[in-house]
Amino acid sequence: MDGDFGRIVELEDRVQLSVQETVAVQAPLVGVTRKNIVRELSAGITLIAIAIPLNIGYSQIAGLPATAGLYALVVPTIVYALIVSSRQLVASPDAAAAALVASSIGGLAVAGSENYAAMALAQAIISGVLLIAMSVLKLGFLANFLSKPILVGFVGGLALDILVSQCAKMLGIKIDSGGEFVEKLAGLITGLPETNLVSLMISVGVVLVLIGGRKLLPQVPWALIAMIITTVIVALTHADRAGVSVLGPVPSGPPPLTWPQLEWLDWLALVPSAIALTMVTAAEGLLVSRSYGERRGYPTQPDRDLLAFGVGNCAAGLSGAFVMGSSTSRTAAMDQVGSRTQLPSIVLAVGTLLLLLFGTSLLAEIPSPTIGAIVGVAVIPLLGVRDFMSIAKKDRFELAIGAVCFLVTLLIGSIPGILVAFVLALINLAKRSASPAIDVLAANDNPSESLLESAPRGQVTAPGVIVIRMAAPIFFANSNEFSQAVKGAVTAAKQNGDHVHSVVIDMEAVTDVDVTAAESMETLREWLDQNDLRLAFSRVRDNAKPRLHRMGILRGSDAVYDTNRAAVSSVSNSDPA
Repeated sequence: MDGDFGRIVELEDRVQLSVQETVAVQAPLVGVTRKNIVRELSAGITLIAIAIPLNIGYSQIAGLPATAGLYALVVPTIVYALIVSSRQLVASPDAAAAALVASSIGGLAVAGSENYAAMALAQAIISGVLLIAMSVLKLGFLANFLSKPILVGFVGGLALDILVSQCAKMLGIKIDSGGEFVEKLAGLITGLPETNLVSLMISVGVVLVLIGGRKLLPQVPWALIAMIITTVIVALTHADRAGVSVLGPVPSGPPPLTWPQLEWLDWLALVPSAIALTMVTAAEGLLVSRSYGERRGYPTQPDRDLLAFGVGNCAAGLSGAFVMGSSTSRTAAMDQVGSRTQLPSIVLAVGTLLLLLFGTSLLAEIPSPTIGAIVGVAVIPLLGVRDFMSIAKKDRFELAIGAVCFLVTLLIGSIPGILVAFVLALINLAKRSASPAIDVLAANDNPSESLLESAPRGQVTAPGVIVIRMAAPIFFANSNEFSQAVKGAVTAAKQNGDHVHSVVIDMEAVTDVDVTAAESMETLREWLDQNDLRLAFSRVRDNAKPRLHRMGILRGSDAVYDTNRAAVSSVSNSDPA
C-alpha cells in the first residue's frame, strides 16, 4: 500500500512538473534594470507612434472598425507581454492576419455587420485555444512544416491583395474591398478616371515623407507625423467636402468585455481559417522569437511563446479585438532603438488606453488616403521580392513551391493557399526524404578510425564484404530506394570482378522505420538468400532496437556489431569460401 501511495505521489509530481515546464512564467518584464529603464520607456513611446496608425489601417483591411485595432493593443498586449519568453517579440494584428480575417469571414457575413464583428472575435478565440493546446501538447514542431518559401509565398499573396486595396484608398477610388483579387484589380483599373486629385496629393506626400524620412532619420516616427500633419490639413481645409474620405467618429472608452453571440454552425465554419491563422502565427512567431533570442544572447521557450500567443488571442476575442500574431516590422524597430525587454509593449498598452479614454475625437479627421499610404508602404516588404530572388539563386524547386503558394493565395483565397502550402510542404519533404545518401563504405588501415568514407561505385569495403550506410530513417518514401541501392552495390562489385559473400548495413543514422520499410527489408533478405549472401548489421542505436525487432527488420539470429570495423573483421574471418 505504501508503495502504491509512493508511486501515486511520484506520478503527481511528474504531471505537475510537466505542467510547470509548459506554462511556467518567468519574472514579468525580465531584463528591465535601472540602467535601461529610460531607454525602454522611450522605446515604448516610439512603439506607440508606430503601432497606432498601423493598427487603424489593419482593422480597416480586416473589415472592422478602428477600435478593433486599438483594443488589440491593450489587454491582449499586456497578457502577452507578461507571459512570453521572448524579450523582444512584439505581438499585434498584422497585415497578413488582417487580410486573412477579411477573406475568410467575408464569405460568411457582410463586412461592417454585427455578425461579421462577432465572427472576428470568435475566430480569435478559436485560434487562441488552438495555440494554447499546441503549447500544452508541445506541438510547436508542426509549425516547422511551413518552410520559408511557403511562408514567403503565402504572405506575399496576401500582401499584394492588400496593396491593391490600399492603392484604391490612396487614389480615392471606391472598390469592393471584400471581393476577389481579380475583381479588386479590375475595379482599381476601371476606376482610375475617377481618381480624386486631393486624395492622390495627400498619398504622394505621405509616401515621400515615409520613404525619405526613414532614409534621413530612421528613428523618427514618420507615420505618426504624417498622420498628424495630414489630419490637421484636412480639418482646416475641409478637404472631406472635396471627396477625401476620412476615418469618421471613433467611440471612446476602454475595451469592452464581450462574448461573440453566434450559432454553433458559425463557430464550426470559422475553424479552418482559425487553423490557418494558428499555423502562420506559430511558424512566424517562433521563427522570429528564436532568431532574436540567438542574436541577443537570451533563451526562449517555444511552448511558452505559443501559450502567450494563445492567451493573447483569447483576450483579443473577449475584448473586442481580432487575431494577433507576431509583428516582424515592429520587433525590428524595437531592436533598432535598443529595446531588449517587453516594457515597450506595456507602455504601448497604457498609451493606447489613454487615447481610447480621452483622445478618440482626434482620430475622426484622419484621411483614408493617409492610412492607405502608411499601410501600403508597410506591406511592400511583405511582397517578398528579395526573398524570392534569393530562393531562386539557391533552389529552383523551392522557388516553384513559393510561387505556387503565392498564386493560389492571391487568385483563389487564403484558406486554399494555406492548404496548398501544407500539401507542398509534404511533397517537398517526401521529395528530399525519398533520395537520402546511401554509401558503400571504404576501408582504411588505421584501426583507430571508423569506416566512414564512401567508396567508388563497384568497390567492396573489404574482400568479399560490402558495408553500406543509410544516412536517414527508412520509411515508405525511401525503403525501395535503399533496397535497390544494396542490390546495385552487390551487382556492380561482382561485375568488377569481386567475390561478395556478406553485406553489412550500417544503421547508425536509422532512427525509425515503418511497415513499408519492414516489408522492403523482407524482400531484400529473400534476394540476399537467393544470391548466397549473408546479412549483418552494425552500429544499431539502442533506442531503435526494440522497434527494429518488433518490425522484423532485426531478428534474433542476425549478427549485430558495435562498429563497422568489428563487423568486417568478423564476417571476413567466417567467409565460407
